[in-house]
This record gives sequence, structure tokens and C-alpha cells, in this order.
Amino acid sequence: MQERVFKTLEFDKIKDQLIEHASSSLGRNKVEELVPSTDYNEVVSWQEETDEAAKVYRMRGSIPLDGIYDIRAHVKRSSIGGMLSPAELNQIASTVHASRQMKRFIEEFHEEEPIPILFTLTDSIMVLVEVEEEIKMAIDEQGAVMDSASDALRTLRNQLRRNESKVREKLESMIRSSSAQKMLSDSIITIRNDRYVIPVKQEYRGNYGGIVHDQSASGQTLFIEPQSVVTLNNELQAIRVKEQQEIDRILTQLTALVAQYEEELLHIVTVLAEIDFMFTKAKYAHRLKASKPKINNEGKIVLLKAKHPLIPPEVVVANDIILGDSYTSIVITGPNTGGKTVTLKTVGLCTLMAQAGLQIPVLDGSEMGVFKSVYADIGDEQSIEQSLSTFSSHMVNIVSILEKVDHESLVLFDELGAGTDPQEGAALAISILDEVNKRGARVIATTHYPELKAYGYNREGVVNASVEFDIETLSPTYRLLIGVPGRSNAFEISKRLGLKEDVINTARSHVSEDSNKIENMIASLENSRKQAEREHEEAKDLLKQAEMLHRDLQKQVMEYYEKKETLQEKAKREAKEIIENAKKEAEAVIGDLRKMQLEKRAEVKEHELIDARKRLEDATPQIERQKQPAASKTNHVYQPGDEVKVLTFNQKGQLLEKVSDKEWQVQIGIMKMKVKEKDLEFIKAPKVVETKPLTTIKGKDYHVSLELDLRGERFENALARVEKYIDDSLLAGYPRVSIIHGKGTGALRSGVQEYLKNHRAVKRIRFGEAGEGGSGVTVVEFK
Repeated sequence: MQERVFKTLEFDKIKDQLIEHASSSLGRNKVEELVPSTDYNEVVSWQEETDEAAKVYRMRGSIPLDGIYDIRAHVKRSSIGGMLSPAELNQIASTVHASRQMKRFIEEFHEEEPIPILFTLTDSIMVLVEVEEEIKMAIDEQGAVMDSASDALRTLRNQLRRNESKVREKLESMIRSSSAQKMLSDSIITIRNDRYVIPVKQEYRGNYGGIVHDQSASGQTLFIEPQSVVTLNNELQAIRVKEQQEIDRILTQLTALVAQYEEELLHIVTVLAEIDFMFTKAKYAHRLKASKPKINNEGKIVLLKAKHPLIPPEVVVANDIILGDSYTSIVITGPNTGGKTVTLKTVGLCTLMAQAGLQIPVLDGSEMGVFKSVYADIGDEQSIEQSLSTFSSHMVNIVSILEKVDHESLVLFDELGAGTDPQEGAALAISILDEVNKRGARVIATTHYPELKAYGYNREGVVNASVEFDIETLSPTYRLLIGVPGRSNAFEISKRLGLKEDVINTARSHVSEDSNKIENMIASLENSRKQAEREHEEAKDLLKQAEMLHRDLQKQVMEYYEKKETLQEKAKREAKEIIENAKKEAEAVIGDLRKMQLEKRAEVKEHELIDARKRLEDATPQIERQKQPAASKTNHVYQPGDEVKVLTFNQKGQLLEKVSDKEWQVQIGIMKMKVKEKDLEFIKAPKVVETKPLTTIKGKDYHVSLELDLRGERFENALARVEKYIDDSLLAGYPRVSIIHGKGTGALRSGVQEYLKNHRAVKRIRFGEAGEGGSGVTVVEFK
């Protein structure tokens, strides 16, 4: 792809925003090198990586990416025999520690939720605990070699401290003497050239002897090392030399340890750079509220509620943009400042972002094709240096595009053919579009020319589009209308601005009849579209309610069968127990009879047999059959809407319609079922209520689920759903509901509970019991 296209579509600005989310120089370098790929498999792989990182970031919120440095230069220098500084060794230890933390973090997450890409990356990291510990035992966080680095260094530093103490004691005795007040400029001990000295007035130099190391700017004060401490300072200096030699030995030893693990350390840097880059893309996706598009290799673009990523979210307008399925070209007509150029750049930027592995600001279910080339002719290309007009400059660019475009290209033309005679410009625009379409490229073009409105109707694979204009407010809405060409609003705008009616009518008379027909046709299309959108929204609401009813019915049926099975098992156990007891009693009776027979050696008397028979009868389990209630005999003729009692279930219901001569469809709660008329008992007929044009309120008859599932929702969307759900539940008259937010990081749970605590209608909230979902569920009780 051309660098010029990146600049035209402002892809560099996307990279500037992306780089803000990198945690280290490694991630920043990866962003700077980022270029969209034209390989389908590579794009799919990149999108999978970003999506996996986005899942981790969404569920955890924070990632252990601190303390990562680009240590490749340090490691390379250690391998060629250079000695690393304490600061460089500290960066290596910090990076090794960060890799260990990241490895553990990913492994723990992978056990809960599979993340194969990240797990494979971190699994290849070798845990270099030895390197980390050796460096941290020798060097502190400020980069100083510690006494504990070696026994020899500890001994030398103890000697240093003792000798320094001796020198200071000697000098302090000098500056405290009575003569010192006269001979010294100040009663202090200072250091010059790593040796302890005192400030002596110039005229008293001979009183102290020794070595002069420095003098003041005026020359009146000399910094003298008295002769009496020269020997002690010499000893101190000798110890310092030995100390530095020991420090160098320790650093050399640690450098050699680093060199042993050169390959492993370089691999750690590579892995951490990739992970930082993945999470950089994930954080940016979170910022844009972006989603992963489905990638295809067919040149198909389906952007649902797409937003331009560089326009502030509070003002950007979302649009559905579809290209490459039933049509391969879109011609957008309409006035200036209506959003045509923004539409072009939105498609172009989303294409580049998707092919760079970035998620795009669209709704789930969107698709992006992978194009070998993206060409854009957008904006004012006037070149003073080349003495080219705007038209000429655009044409130079278009000629360059036509030389290279093919069936794997996406082409974006802004104001095609503008800057010259309108008639010639329109003819050129049509010819250029024909040529690009013939090559099989995907094209979006914007134009002012009315001649191109008919172009979409005369060419196969081409569709008209426009940006909506609100006549009431005299301003564009920035909504893209695919299938509806733009129409001139000059007369309507002029009229609202106060132009006289007769002037407008005169102007209308100068417009051709064909143009008027086209404008009327466009107006009709716009009205039809708006009506279709309203009906579509209503259908969506109805479908959503039907799905909720279906889910609740499924849940109730499952609960019914579970309860049924439980009761059957219980009944079987009880029956078995009764039979076992009966058997035992029967055996006892038979045993008693035999015993009496043996003891009396005669026939058993009649009354004894009667008693034994009675005991057997008592042991036999009695099963009382529940009598099925008979339908009350009535002469009532059932009608739809009658309230009845279904005797089989002992439940009240309402008649919906007669299925056959002997069967009715009955609504029992949220369930509908067929019931025979003989199993029905009439209760009352429906009340006849005079209908009035009242506003519909969702009351107790409006179905609301007893549970609201927020898992996987973004925080803002979740709170909006909770607010609406609480209102619906109160209208439905529920005393208690459950809100499922999951456990996760606890951010969603805290936000939901904070909102509920401040709600005027909420009596109290609590976590669910063990059987209700535990801390992943909040139970809400209303006042």
C-alpha cells in the first residue's frame, strides 16, 4: 500500500493514538513499525491476537506490563565482553521479573478461560530466576552495588567507614581549636579531589602545611589537606581503589552471567514486545468501544453502526455501510458539509485498521474484506509548486490509480470530476467509474453532479446513496442513506429562509420536467425508507419480547421436569419403603402363626386367624386415587376471552380460540395449551371496557423476566439496562428480582450495587445464596 494513502486517510493519527497505550519502548517500536497487511491469513491471525488480548483486558482490567525495558543492546554488549553498568543490570533484572509475572498471570487466566495465543507465547519464556536474584542481591533499586554483593566488598567498606571516621575526627579537632577561628574561613570539613580538606585563609597557609587542593574564586581561601591527615587520606584513597576494583569484579561476574543466557533473554524481549503490542491494541479497542470484524477474502464490507475513529464520540454519527455483496460500487450524492467525505474516510480507515490487526468502531457482526491495494483521491490536491490546478492535480492522481487498480482494490473518490465544466466533469466521472467497475474493484465515490444520480439505476452492481438533510433545522444529520440518491434542497431551504414564493415558483419553472420527476421520486423513496425503519424497530422490539417469553417458558418447562423427576424419585423411594415394611409385617405374622402352631400342637383357633388376617390387611399399603374433578355442568357457551379454571391442573386461564368442537386453546400464565372442553369450568366473562386513546404503559400484564443477565456487557450499557429493568420490574409488580453480573474483577458488580443502593424503590440488596449464584448475583427487594 502507498504511504500517500496512509496520510490521506489519516492512518498516522490512528498510530499516534495507539502509541499512547503502549507500556514500554518495545510496544511503542512495534506500533511505529505497524503497516496494514495484504495477506488474508496474516490479517486473520492478527485479529485473533487482538481479540484474545481484548478478552483478557476486559475481564481483568489491568495487566502486569510494568518494568519492561529494551535490553537487547545490553545483552549484546555482554556477549562481546563489555562490562554492564549497575543501571543496565537492573533493567535486565526488572525485565526478567516482568516476564515471570506475565507468565504466571497468563497461566492462571488460561486455567479459567482458554487463551491459546498468549499462553503459547508465555509458555516459551524461560524463567531466569538465577539471573534476577543474583543481580538483585548485588545491586539496589537506585543502581548502587550493595555491601552484600561480596564479603570482600563488605570488609573494604567497613575499613572505609573506619578510616573516614578517623580523618573527620582529626580535622574536627583542628577546626575546634582556639586558633582555628582566626585562621579558617569557615569551621567546616569539605572534600576536594576525593580527599578531606579544610578552608584556610591564604595568609595562614604555612600554619597547616600539607597539600593545597583548591582555592576560592577570590583567592583568599585555600582548601588544604593538613599534613597530619595526608597519610590517613592516602590510606583512604587506597581502600577506595580496592573498593572500585571489587565493584568492577562483581559487575564483570554479573555481566558474564547475563552473557550465558543471551539467547533466552533476547527471546524474552521478543515475547514481551509482542504481548505489549497485543495489549496496546486491546486498550485502544476499549477506548474506541471497538469490536472484532469478521475477515473475508471476497472484498465484502459490512460495517454496522460504523463511526469515524478520529471524531469525538459525543458528536460522531454512526452509519451502516455495506459494499461488495449485491453491488460493488456506491455513488454518494448530496450537498457539501453533509458527511460524504467522512463516510469515505470511515470506510478507508476501518479497512486499514482491520488489515493492521486493530479492532474497528463498529457493532458485532461487521465484516471487512482484505484488499491488496487501497487507493484514495480525497481533499484539495492543488499544487502551487507544480503549477497544477485542483482539477489537474486530482486527475494526475486518478491516472495513477487507473494504471494500478484491479479486482483486489478498494478505491475511494471524493468529488469525482469536480473542478471543471459540470457537463464535462460529469461525463468524465461516469467514464472513470465505468473503467474502475470493469476492473472489478470495490468503489465508493462522492459527487455533486445530478447526472450521476441516474448512474446507479443504469449500471449493474452500482447503488446510489446520499447523506440525509433535515429541512426543519436546515442542517445535515450526517446519516448515510444507501439506495436513496441525494436530492437538491435548494428550494425548500430558500423558502424557509424567507425567499418569496413567486421567486421560488419561477425558479421551479426553469427546472426540467425530468429533474422534477427525479426529485419527487427521491422524496418518495426517503419517506418509504423512514417508514420501513420505524416498522423494523417495532419488529425488533416484538422479536425481543418473544425471545424473552421463549426463554422463560423453556426455563419453566425445565424446572417442571426437574421437579417432576424429583417427586417421582421420592415417590418411588417412599413406595419401596412402604412395601418393605409390609413385607416385614407379613413375615412377622407368618412367623407368629407358625410359632402358635408349634407351641399349641393343634389347629389355630378362629379368632387368632382373624387377628392375623387383620394384621396382614393393615400391612398392605393403601393407595388413594385422587378423583379428577368433574367439570361443572353449565349451559354456558364458551367464548374467547372467558376466564376459566382448568380442572386437570387446578389453574386459572383465559380462552384464546376454539381449536375443534371439543378443544380450546387456553392461556395459563405465559403458557398456551390445548384443553378439552370437559376439563374446563367457567368462571367469568371478560369485562367490556370502552377503549380510549391512552398512552400504553407496561404494567403487570407486560412480561418481565425475574432475572437480568449482564455478563459480558460493557459498564455503561450494563447500567442503562439495569435502570430500564428496575423500572419494568416495578411496573410488573415484582417484589424481588435477581441481577446476574458475574464475579470477574468486581467492577461491574460494584457499579450495579452502587446504583441500586441509591434507588428510591429498592428496599435492600444482597448477594445470592449458594443455590442462587453466590457473589455473582445480586438479589434486589423492592419497597
